[in-house]
Amino acid sequence: MPASPSTARAINDRLALRLLQREGPLTAGQLKELTGLSRPSVADLVERLRDAGLITVVGEAGERRRGPNARLYGIVADRAHLAALDVRTESVAVVVADLLGRPLAEASLPMGDGTGTGRAVERAVALVERTAAAGGATRLHTVGVGAPGLIDPATGDLRDSAGLPAWHRRLVTALTERLPARVLVENETNLAARAEQRDGAAHDRDTFVLLWLGAGAGAAVVLDGVLRRGASGGAGEIGFLPVPGTDGLPTATACDGGFHSLAGSAAVADLAAGHGLKAEPEPGELPAAALVRYAVDTGHAPFLAALADRVAIGAASVAAVLDPGCRGIDGELGRAGGEALAARVAERVAVMSPLRTEVRASALGGAAVLRGALLTARDAAQEELFATGA
Repeated sequence: MPASPSTARAINDRLALRLLQREGPLTAGQLKELTGLSRPSVADLVERLRDAGLITVVGEAGERRRGPNARLYGIVADRAHLAALDVRTESVAVVVADLLGRPLAEASLPMGDGTGTGRAVERAVALVERTAAAGGATRLHTVGVGAPGLIDPATGDLRDSAGLPAWHRRLVTALTERLPARVLVENETNLAARAEQRDGAAHDRDTFVLLWLGAGAGAAVVLDGVLRRGASGGAGEIGFLPVPGTDGLPTATACDGGFHSLAGSAAVADLAAGHGLKAEPEPGELPAAALVRYAVDTGHAPFLAALADRVAIGAASVAAVLDPGCRGIDGELGRAGGEALAARVAERVAVMSPLRTEVRASALGGAAVLRGALLTARDAAQEELFATGA
């Protein structure tokens, strides 16, 4: 059945808003051309969206043009303010942005091993509040949080995970209680994959896997443009993948003996020590990442070859099950290895697997998780506001 007039108007309004989000400010004539709607329909939707406070006149098109036809309409960026958090084991980073996702203020804070749970939570929440104030946001609409660990697909909550600080889980609860905002939590690797697909290394791919090499090893799976979390939220937990070359097998409570024991930071640090590598980490840098970075800078081929052999075992295993065609490498160790490591992994996977798999280094560097969290917050806020005009 054809859509009712009210449904058709809502569809047209959403289409126009999405175009303004993607293209930037447009004239009524440009909206008519891009939407295929009649001039009266465009005039009606512009009036509705202006009355709802979602769009406004932001300028005129062309130096010589004047009048209604030259007016440029844009989304009211300060209609809602957003925040994104990248929650690490020893730090937290925050960015506050407008409804278009344009950053207004950023800040970060280290969390030392001696910081108690309550103190860590209070410091992190206060950092969000200060950053919001610095960005001119009196109220946050939506907050996106990226953190290590499993996210329960039914509740959206961060699960208790062995080896992760207790303040991670408490932080989400505190943010929900302290801020008049919707708080959305997602696994860090999944957020990095979302950012890489939108703006980075996988921008031209609907199907790909992002391998995360950091303190531990993980992966994000995107199939046909959709992030796949699995039945329990554990899709991509390849640290538990049984692989050759370790001293045992992983268990339900520990990934020791799995791929983690080949490619996690502790294992990579041991591998580097075996090659006689030493490097001083920069502030906040994982020691293993400093060693990988040093190997790349000095061209230490034997170590990079050995590391690529290990990473390729996980990459080839995932390729055999999913055949993604493209794999990105991210995380602190993956970023430190960059193109040098990605190229070596690609060579080894090509030998190990009959399935063609391109391997790409991250294009967003350390900003991928924060960018993914901001995209999540922005899309959720726009989905709500564009649907209701609230």
